[in-house]
Amino acid sequence: MAIAYTPPVASVLGFPVHVLPDYSAWLRSRLHQQQGSQVVTLNAEMAMQAEHNPALADIIRQAELVIPDGAGIVLYLQWLQGQRVQRCPGIELAEAVLQDLSQMPNASVFFFGGKPGVAAKAAEIWQHHHPKLQFAGVQHGYIAPDEEQALLQQLAVLQPQVILVGLGVPRQEFWIAEHRHCCSQAIWIGVGGSFDIWAGTKERAPAWLRNNHLEWLYRLYQEPWRWRRMLALPKFAWRAIVYSLSQ
Repeated sequence: MAIAYTPPVASVLGFPVHVLPDYSAWLRSRLHQQQGSQVVTLNAEMAMQAEHNPALADIIRQAELVIPDGAGIVLYLQWLQGQRVQRCPGIELAEAVLQDLSQMPNASVFFFGGKPGVAAKAAEIWQHHHPKLQFAGVQHGYIAPDEEQALLQQLAVLQPQVILVGLGVPRQEFWIAEHRHCCSQAIWIGVGGSFDIWAGTKERAPAWLRNNHLEWLYRLYQEPWRWRRMLALPKFAWRAIVYSLSQ
């Protein structure tokens, strides 16, 4: 059995980014050893939020695994630090973890988040393509406080090995950090809008855009209202240059 060692750490604006050739293999080791983990999918927008949100910054620093999800993070590490690192989109890591989980007997996953019906549809599609994948349950993200307590009690009883939370950044990171104790041996991953992609209600950018660090542009095309949030990208670029010069 492989040992789930602490992965090497790079730094982006003072926040950790773990550098591994295969993130899913590391999480697979954690699963086999029943070592709980919070996975943070760091991108430029989250990094800029964390600079002004100490609570979010603490969550990023305390997470067992922080992956280079965004193009800005990868370019920062490659151009300003000379790090050899490949982008690891959170949706792709989650897919790899689910595929691994489908090969593990008596292991299950729970989907939480998204609009009503979306996570359920995503689970249905995953189940169709991977019949051996076991679902402990599915719950959309539009729930009242009393329903949330019932959800936490359900998770505590079911103890799924993997819990994917799609509540958007930074709400999902805070939710995981606050409640991961109820399934302390589970892998918790904030997956943003992945349920929508899997359910077919939204589409990912074409591969050529993803490969050229332009997935954010396709997201803006799909959701023009995001333009204010996209201002984080040039702000991050400027902040990255200033920060690197000050070190």
